[in-house]
Amino acid sequence: MKRSSGRRCAGMILALLALVMGCANQHVAAGRFSARRPGNAVPPQSAGRRFMTEEDKIRARAKRLLGDMTLEQKVGQMFFVRPESLSAGSGSVTQWSAECSETLQKYPPGGVALFGQNIADSAQLRALVADMQSASVIPLLIGVDEEGGRVARIAENPAFDVVRYQSMAEVGRTQKPEAAQEAYAAIGAYLTQYGVNIDFAPVADVNTNPHNTVIGNRAFGSDPAQVAPLVRAAVEGLHQSGVLSCIKHYPGHGDTRSDTHNGAVTLEKTWEELKGCELIPFIAALDSTDMVMASHISVPAVDPTGLPASLSQRMIEEKLRGELGYGGVVITDALEMGAIAQRYTPAESAVKAVSAGVDILLMPSDYPAAYTGLVQAVRDGRVPETRIDESVLRILSLKIRRGVIP
Repeated sequence: MKRSSGRRCAGMILALLALVMGCANQHVAAGRFSARRPGNAVPPQSAGRRFMTEEDKIRARAKRLLGDMTLEQKVGQMFFVRPESLSAGSGSVTQWSAECSETLQKYPPGGVALFGQNIADSAQLRALVADMQSASVIPLLIGVDEEGGRVARIAENPAFDVVRYQSMAEVGRTQKPEAAQEAYAAIGAYLTQYGVNIDFAPVADVNTNPHNTVIGNRAFGSDPAQVAPLVRAAVEGLHQSGVLSCIKHYPGHGDTRSDTHNGAVTLEKTWEELKGCELIPFIAALDSTDMVMASHISVPAVDPTGLPASLSQRMIEEKLRGELGYGGVVITDALEMGAIAQRYTPAESAVKAVSAGVDILLMPSDYPAAYTGLVQAVRDGRVPETRIDESVLRILSLKIRRGVIP
């Protein structure tokens, strides 16, 4: 009896061992365990799972918002307009009105750009910005050109008690990045007080042409190696104060004689020549800036079509995004400027810019015409809706990342 019982027990143990080994072999075959490094085994319940980064969460939220938007709402996010574009009157807008709210609901823009004519004093500016934000379903980007120096919409107004700078060229002469960071942190600090959340600055142009009428002392200097760290530091200064940055005017406006405000401007340089000078400050700040502003300069050696950079797929998609690797938001310079308005209708320039890879269309001369023209282009199939979605996802992600959308 005892021997028979022992043999039965031994047989059961052998069978159990065979079963266990078989299961183990199955797990090894499935890649669930490592014979050499058992400490790396992944528990079955967590296999294939990865932790979401903060950027993953931002993008996921932006995708949810995008999924709930109509085509009209999505197209609206791609426009940055003057307050006057939302008013039927011919005068400057300094106070929000029911009419402005009504137009904003019909053509809902993603942002509003303020100029000196819209700014009277501190109380008025705060009220105007607050009223605009209250009227918009999706929080607005509120922008201003506040470069420090001769282009400063708030600091130029004597009603404001804010820090003032002679020019960014003066800051640049220090050759100290900390001086640029301090200057733009101070500018950002007072912009934040008034609800302005993006500065169309800093200027990343290199002032290499003494006959240039548009850049001059707006640039940090004439040596790209010295300008580059100052531009990057200026971006950091704005971020320090919670304000978004927009480096401009890609691919560089510092070696031109003419002004794109007045008409077409051509830059006779090759891409390699641009990379050796004009593009150096842009490249230095591409991984930190929130936006890049594309100028209306034509560079025929790079794009033989003669299209301005702001409307050129070669300059935006192939060069800026492809070769230079920029994945952020691209905004045009003002589409009401002569270089564009003299050659294209508002709808044409909007469609061409979006087809080139631009995300935000700044200040078309006729906002409703540009807006409806882009909507119609999507409905006609001339612009894929996926192209719109791509830009709006960038815009919403930026708004969430920087706290514009709380």
